[in-house]
Amino acid sequence: MELIKDIKFLVLLAIWGLIVGCKNPTTLALHTHGEDTHTHTQIEENYFGSYVLNDNQYGTRTVVTIKDGHREIITNALPNHETGTFPNEGNPNTISSQNKSYLLPVNPKFTGKAQWVREPGVALNGVKFEPETAEVVICESGERYRVEAKQELIAMGLDFNNAHVQPTGAYHYHGTPTSIIEKFDTGNDLVHIGFAKDGFAMYYSKSGAYTPSYKLYDNNREGEDCEYSRPGNQFEVEIDESHPDGTFVSDWEYVEKLGDLDACNGTTINGTYAYLVTDSYPYIPRCLMGEFEEERHGLPPGERPPGGGRSPQDGRPKHN
Repeated sequence: MELIKDIKFLVLLAIWGLIVGCKNPTTLALHTHGEDTHTHTQIEENYFGSYVLNDNQYGTRTVVTIKDGHREIITNALPNHETGTFPNEGNPNTISSQNKSYLLPVNPKFTGKAQWVREPGVALNGVKFEPETAEVVICESGERYRVEAKQELIAMGLDFNNAHVQPTGAYHYHGTPTSIIEKFDTGNDLVHIGFAKDGFAMYYSKSGAYTPSYKLYDNNREGEDCEYSRPGNQFEVEIDESHPDGTFVSDWEYVEKLGDLDACNGTTINGTYAYLVTDSYPYIPRCLMGEFEEERHGLPPGERPPGGGRSPQDGRPKHN
């Protein structure tokens, strides 16, 4: 199977070469890494154009092609950097090659309407961003609390890249992708680390120059006889009269202009809208402000809409 995948990838490289061969070579960035050495060949440090990322050390195979107004990303979604050990105590899964493709607009359209999205974007190496989890605390009184990846209630097995692995073998980022930032750092404060599904770029500010506009709710949580349960791990959770501490998605509220960033952790940079990945909540954007195609729009079960508020399932008043 690995041989077949390698043959397919080489064929794809050949086709890609024909596509971009007649174009301006400054749109091409080619990256190759040897097994024992890290030889780095690059025509231009520009990930807004077509490029190939081929890292033999980590097995990364990512081809990005600009064609017909779209950015086509074809990748095996293997990270091009060191990761933590998987499986581990909090994450029983093993990283494995994926077969992923994305088609993003090169000229994104800003709508200003925040739409929740499960997977807001993809890193330059082909690994997806997916900030929220499927873990839920359920109360007999009706409340549902979606558990954050970065918290101390439940071990999620996150590594030093704030990432772990899904049962499918897909490695993905829940927070600041430390190694990605190191890999793609050009010396500027803003590091280009990926693209959102609406086509806008995603950055990380090394100085923390852009602050999110979220804060913890002031009111106590509600919910009686609450429990977290998954195979091999089940326990009661005290919710009633407990104060939000960031463990749950619903612990946070958006307050317009509290910080530099909007509800989707975005702002205008040099005249162009862009998203920021930040070290504080929401870490990675949970919604997008541009047009995009997603299997599921709307709200996740029992959570609030982007920009504040609570669903009836959450048992809280809407934020004004």
